[in-house]
Amino acid sequence: MTVRNSLKFALAAPLALALAACGGEADGDAEADVIAPIEAPEGANWTDTVTVSESDGYVLGNPDAPIKLVEYASHTCGGCANFSQTAKPSIKEYVATGVVSFEQRNLVRDPIDLAVATLVRCGADENMQVLSDEAWNYLPQIFENVQQNSAAYEAAGKAPVDQRFIGIAQAAGLIDFFAARGLSADQQRACLSDTAKIEAIADNSSEQANELKITSTPTFILNGRKLDAIGWNDVEAALQRAGARQE
Repeated sequence: MTVRNSLKFALAAPLALALAACGGEADGDAEADVIAPIEAPEGANWTDTVTVSESDGYVLGNPDAPIKLVEYASHTCGGCANFSQTAKPSIKEYVATGVVSFEQRNLVRDPIDLAVATLVRCGADENMQVLSDEAWNYLPQIFENVQQNSAAYEAAGKAPVDQRFIGIAQAAGLIDFFAARGLSADQQRACLSDTAKIEAIADNSSEQANELKITSTPTFILNGRKLDAIGWNDVEAALQRAGARQE
C-alpha cells in the first residue's frame, strides 16, 4: 500500500479500520523435541536484545534463535491490540530462553497506522516494540481523538506530503502521547516529515503482503510457515510443538 493509496482509503472511511483475523495454513507438524535454553552473551539479556531484520522487522531476542516467530501487525487493529495485551509477557518468557525470537513487522492499513508505525521507529531500536505496545493500549483513545478532530484529520490529507502525517498525528493525539514517552515533538515532526522513510514502511508492507499473501492482521509466521492462529493460545501451542521450552 503506497502512501497515496493508504491516505485515499482511510480518508474515505477513517474509522472503518477493522479486519477479520487471518486464516493461515494449518500447522499439522509432529511435535519436535524440546530445545535446550541458549545462553545470551556475557553481560547481555535476550529480552533486551533488538535487531532490525532484512525484512525491516524488529526482532526481540536471539537473532539466531532456532524458533523464529513473526507477527504482521497493524497499529489500528483491535486483534493486534488484544494480542499485545494478552501475549507479550508470555512471549518474553520464551524469548528469555534464547530458543525463540519474536519479530514484529508492519502491515499498514491506513494513514493513522502508518503514522504510528513511523513514530514507534523514531527513537532507539530497542524501544520500538515497547512503544508499539503502549500505542495499542491507547488505541481506543486514538479512535476517539480522530472522531473529535475529524475535520483536522481530513484536512491533513490535503496538506503537502511532508506535512501530511504531522497533521494526522496531531489529529489523533499522537504528538502529546509519544512526547510523554520520550520522543520530543520536534523529533516526531522530523520523522513524520521524512517522506522517503514513510514510503519505505508502506512499500515494504505492500510488497511483503503480496509476496506472502497476507491480507489481514494479526498474521503469524513460525519458521517461515504461516500459522492458522488468531490468538496467543494457538500461537503458544505452535511454539511448543516446534520445541520451545515449556516451563
